[in-house]
Amino acid sequence: MSDTKRKPTIFQAMFPILVMLVILGIGIGFLSLPAEPLIVLAAVISGIQARILGYSYDEIMKEIATKIAKVWGALLILVIVGFMIGSWMLGGTIPMLIYFGLKLISPKYLALTAFLLTAIVSVLTGTSWGSAGTIGVAFMGVAIGMDVNLALVAGAVVSGAYFGDKLSPLSDTTNLSSAVCGVDLYEHVYNQLWTTGSSAVLASIFYFIMGQISAKNNIVVPETINILTGTLDNMFKWNVILLIPLAIVLIGSITKKPTIPVMLLASLVALINAAVFQGADLKNIVDVTLNGFNVGMVGMSEESVAPELIRLLHRGGMMSMMNTLLIAVCAISFAGTMTVTGSLGVVISKMLEKVNSTFKLVASTIVTCLIITGVTSNGQVSILMPGEAFREAYLKMGLHPKVLSRTLEDSVTCTECLIPWTAAGAYMASTLGVATLHYLPYAILNYSGMIFALVWAFTGIGITKLKK
Repeated sequence: MSDTKRKPTIFQAMFPILVMLVILGIGIGFLSLPAEPLIVLAAVISGIQARILGYSYDEIMKEIATKIAKVWGALLILVIVGFMIGSWMLGGTIPMLIYFGLKLISPKYLALTAFLLTAIVSVLTGTSWGSAGTIGVAFMGVAIGMDVNLALVAGAVVSGAYFGDKLSPLSDTTNLSSAVCGVDLYEHVYNQLWTTGSSAVLASIFYFIMGQISAKNNIVVPETINILTGTLDNMFKWNVILLIPLAIVLIGSITKKPTIPVMLLASLVALINAAVFQGADLKNIVDVTLNGFNVGMVGMSEESVAPELIRLLHRGGMMSMMNTLLIAVCAISFAGTMTVTGSLGVVISKMLEKVNSTFKLVASTIVTCLIITGVTSNGQVSILMPGEAFREAYLKMGLHPKVLSRTLEDSVTCTECLIPWTAAGAYMASTLGVATLHYLPYAILNYSGMIFALVWAFTGIGITKLKK
């Protein structure tokens, strides 16, 4: 480093972060502006400060390019995920699992069933919003017909929806968390079982007990369930072979095969199923990989299909991942402008001066993530910023980066929907018909993950150390 380059003071190091939080807080929270241009604006301001501190434009761009290169493999996985979801929809894999899942609904154990079935669907689809907006809506209809605690069922749906959002290889937040921390996707997923698995067990026990308390006689399953299953039955031809793509992904996950080849193979088999069993033509097969599935591909009109089913099925395709890809690149660019000056190191060093244990480090990560999520209302930003900032601290303390990636998901992915003014909180409240703060106490999985994260950090259980 030349003499003209200066190390930022703590105020100078904090300035870009504060600017970004203010810009995103006002822009997203009050003006409902998209996050991407706001992050770029913050990156520009941070870049100007880097120039003032003596760093050249080429040095700034080189740092940004280096960071993007490090996570490009994971970002490519996001595009492949869109490809795979579309192919699984057209091939009938996901619709088949949803269909037979709905057939297993047991109103007597409504809360527990809502949690487990929504969790299964969210794992298979990788979307919390889609799961809550389809299966969740159906369960809320059952709850209304049974005259049970709607907040309880809504909390169970939200818990199940975010179980998959954390553990599904198809989830954007799961891919982003592993990418920003430099952790293998499946290794990140397995490691989350320490917190998410513990939370799921706790939630299952809670919903079982509460379900027995809330159970009523004379339960009638609403017509909504019959409409959904009947429509799916008319749209697709069921065959056990449709489950082969799922088996490929599961086997690939268990045997730790390279992610992208496994996903491409599963997608190819699903597209073959689409042609052989669903009668899809070449145009639809090509179109679904880019733009995703729509009911017109199986000879149905949108007017003849329930809106809930359309919200679930109309997804996938590589283009569906472009927004996530774009916001990731923008956030990484901002991080690059800060990293070139050493600002992140200055801030983290100051923050971690009194952090001398795993427990304090994990607790600091959780608090930071909650603050950023509350201010920015953006889960992706709240994963990318702390992930970049805290990674070095975890390494210096001898902790595997997957401890950080797990903590990011515990404190961001699941908590965003518990904050009323975030998009996730507003979506869940409006979709399920229960206010955010009303279902919050019953969304056991969404906040207990942070509690288990702190417990394991304090005891050392489930905390992976780096080998010398």
